[in-house]
Amino acid sequence: MDYSSINLRYSNLATTECCLSCGGALNFSQVKSGEICVDLGSGRGTDVLRMAEQAGAEGFAYGIDISDGMLTTARENARKFGVTNVKFIRSELEKLELSDQTADLVISNCTINHATDKTAVWSEIFRVLKNGGRFVVSDIYATSPVPDVYRTDPVAVAACWAGSVTREEYIETIKVAGFQSVTILEETNPYPKGKVEVSSFTIAGKKPGIKARCCCSN
Repeated sequence: MDYSSINLRYSNLATTECCLSCGGALNFSQVKSGEICVDLGSGRGTDVLRMAEQAGAEGFAYGIDISDGMLTTARENARKFGVTNVKFIRSELEKLELSDQTADLVISNCTINHATDKTAVWSEIFRVLKNGGRFVVSDIYATSPVPDVYRTDPVAVAACWAGSVTREEYIETIKVAGFQSVTILEETNPYPKGKVEVSSFTIAGKKPGIKARCCCSN
């Protein structure tokens, strides 16, 4: 995916007060002490700092973003507030710069819809989660397929609707990646967005844990 238009747009917004998110995934995440957390599309780092605080000194929070401006602002915010159990990484969603089974929790707000290869993104989320780990993602889906002519339109891409897929395709992609217990936590009525109608939702799921082996003998 060409992230150049997204990088430019969000770098320009890094120091403004505008709201950039379509949901509140962190509100449903129930971060536990000692957990390793990841925020995809972490922006100014607000949720990363909150997760770091909730995870405590034994935990850690990573922020992943493609916007240089946002990453700079996030790192400055961490320094300003004295939060040390965080790291902000420049990385594309389709190839996360994290090791296998790093995280207990992955969150994201209105970011995955930007990705051209959503199958790769969800495979990466599955890869970096520990066995038994979970995700909570807020995003948008289109009520009908987005016409191909808008998929690469810079204005539509920057406005966060060009890459949206239907609800059915979104959920199927998550399940194909291997996630279980996929649940929609909240969902809005459809609303107009550019040339399409979309809905916002927050969805959660889990990576299967390792099944215990029976060591019994007669």
